[in-house]
Amino acid sequence: MDEKKQLAVLVGSKVRAFRKMKKMTIQDLAFEVGIEYTQLSRIERGVISTSLYQLYIISKALEIDLVLLMKEIEASSFSVSS
Repeated sequence: MDEKKQLAVLVGSKVRAFRKMKKMTIQDLAFEVGIEYTQLSRIERGVISTSLYQLYIISKALEIDLVLLMKEIEASSFSVSS
């Protein structure tokens, strides 16, 4: 899997994990963020990447700090080769 795809999958899995911790449905979060639930589903599955702005809006809807979300991603097994 290439790095871009790997990162998209990782970001999506973290978003899903935080959403489930908040006991929100995908529809609830999509409504809060202002996007279609199908788009959020594609983000969570890593099918599509999302913009930094969209990730910021998602983190606010989940009531988590964007920096915390990014640290969670960084602490995972994702690594960018030089």
